[in-house]
Amino acid sequence: MMDIFRFAFKAMGCGCEVVAACSGKALALSAAEAAMQEVARIERKYSRYLSESVVSTINAQAGAGRVDCDEETMHLLHHAASLYERSGGLFDVTSGVLRKAWDFNRAVLPEKRVIESLLPLVGWNMVDLDDSGVRLARKGMQVDLGGIGKEYASDRAAELLYDKGIRHGYVNMAGDIRVVGVKPDGSPWSIGVRSPRDPGKTMASIPLFSGALATSGDYERFIEVRGRRYSHILDPHTGYPVSRWSSVTVIASTALEAGSSTTIAMLKGEAGLEYLDATTLKYLAIDTSGSIFYRD
Repeated sequence: MMDIFRFAFKAMGCGCEVVAACSGKALALSAAEAAMQEVARIERKYSRYLSESVVSTINAQAGAGRVDCDEETMHLLHHAASLYERSGGLFDVTSGVLRKAWDFNRAVLPEKRVIESLLPLVGWNMVDLDDSGVRLARKGMQVDLGGIGKEYASDRAAELLYDKGIRHGYVNMAGDIRVVGVKPDGSPWSIGVRSPRDPGKTMASIPLFSGALATSGDYERFIEVRGRRYSHILDPHTGYPVSRWSSVTVIASTALEAGSSTTIAMLKGEAGLEYLDATTLKYLAIDTSGSIFYRD
C-alpha cells in the first residue's frame, strides 16, 4: 500500500512542491529533503541576487576578464547558446539587464531613453564562450539564467527523487513540473492549466504519464497601465514586453525543454504557433483574445 506525500517549500521566489508516493513517510521525507536541498544548491549557485553566485561572478567581470566555469555551469551556458540560435536571437539570457528599466512592482512604464540606453548591453553574440569559461564583452552586461533555472532545478530534483528510490511522484517548481513515474495505480497525474485571466478557473486538465510540463504566461508578473497589460517576458530586440500570447503550455521530455519552448513561443509572437508546430511537442496556447490553440 502506497500513500502520497506532499511537501511544500519556497525557492527561487516562488511556491514549490515535491510529491512522492511510497510505502512509508520516512522514505518520502528523506527523498523530498534531498530534492529540496538540490534546488537550494542550484539557487545559491546561479541566483543573480546572491553576490557569491557564479552568475554574479561572471557579471562582475563583464568587460574585463574571462571567468573559468565548472562543467555544470558550462552545460547551462551552452544550453543558453543553443536556445539563442533556435529562437533566432529571441531567447537571450543577456536580456536580464533590462530589469533595470522595468519594475513589475509598480504600475509605471519606464522612459524610452532608459530602455534604449540598456539595449547596447543585450546580445548573446557579445558573449565569448568556449569549453571551460565565459567572458562578457562589454562592461555592464549581465547573464541571467532565471529563464532556465527553475526548469533545470525541477529536472535535477526529480532525478534526486528517483535516485532515492521514489518511482511515483513529481516536482512542481511554480508550474514547471517534472514527473517521476505515474501514480501508484498506474494512472497519470492530472495537471491543471489555469486561466490566464481568471486565477480561480482551470482551462484544461492535462494527463501526464512521464516527462515534463511547463507554462509561460503574461499573468505571472505584469503591470497594467492605462488598461494595457505589460508582462515580464521582454523582447531583447526592442526592450518591451511581448503581447501576442496570454499563456503557452508545452509537454516535453524534460522541464528544461518544455520551459524553453514555452518562452520561445511567447517571444515569437505571431510566429509562435509556427514554431510549436515545427516541433513534435504537445502544446496548449491561449492568445490575448482568449482563443485556444493546441496539439494533443
